Amino acid sequence: MKHFLSIAALTTDELWGLLELARELKAEWQAGGNEPILQGKVLGMIFQKPSLRTRVSFEVGMQHLGGSALYLSPNEIQLGKRESVADVARVLSRYVQGIMARVFAHRDVEQLAAYAGVPVINGLSDYNHPCQALGDLFTAWEKLDELAGRKLVFVGDGNNVANSLLFACTKLGMDVTVVSPPGYEPHPGVVQLAGTFAFESGSKVEIDNVPARAVQDADVIYTDVWASMGQEAEAAERKSRFAGFQVNEELVARAKPDVLVMHCLPAHRGEEITDAVADGPNSVLFDEAENRLHAQKAILARLIGNR
Repeated sequence: MKHFLSIAALTTDELWGLLELARELKAEWQAGGNEPILQGKVLGMIFQKPSLRTRVSFEVGMQHLGGSALYLSPNEIQLGKRESVADVARVLSRYVQGIMARVFAHRDVEQLAAYAGVPVINGLSDYNHPCQALGDLFTAWEKLDELAGRKLVFVGDGNNVANSLLFACTKLGMDVTVVSPPGYEPHPGVVQLAGTFAFESGSKVEIDNVPARAVQDADVIYTDVWASMGQEAEAAERKSRFAGFQVNEELVARAKPDVLVMHCLPAHRGEEITDAVADGPNSVLFDEAENRLHAQKAILARLIGNR
């Protein structure tokens, strides 16, 4: 594993290895601290989109492992505009030991990886969000003890988060359903690839348009904002189209009594999720946010620390 760009590119063994390493690193931290295996190492962090969790979890994760992180704002680099993506990759590779990029276009993170001489981590792109999915599945594993045969239902836009969950769940033997308004389903190519992984693991992929039907027997209900960054012009229309796709108490009651409710955050409370659910007994939103830290430490430890 040279880079971390997409869950789809990982073998099942590599994915399980990262989850197991995340568990080890979390236990070590809770017991007193992690070994400083990244002492003297620097992570360069390219941000085209702002983020609370991505920036803080990567910076703190590097500190936990003995290294440091350098934040590069959108105006400082203007990736692909002021300077080509290839040149940015070549230059940063002379200064830092790893690059994390949170970008709009997935082709930018792929080009960074193609030209960088150091590992590149996808902190988010329009195609997928693999760091989020790794933290999500780590959280589900902690809470459910096992993942094979469990059912995750994603309610909302078939976006980058949904794509990564489709890949991660099917590689680990979880059934996954994405339930979206007509026209907002995941890309057919993503569904087809996830179907291949599902065939190999013995799990199932389903696409639905009726939330009440989809969440029956769900072990996890997952949602995300209806309009992501870059889709502000569509926000009003999306709010209308997604009105029946809110994760509320009535919908949660249709799943298993102990169903886990997840959200990658930030949440638009009162839209895709209600306060009663986000703060309710089934919510693991903030355990999930915490586990981004430990899941990403596993990525850093594997790619930069050779652990």
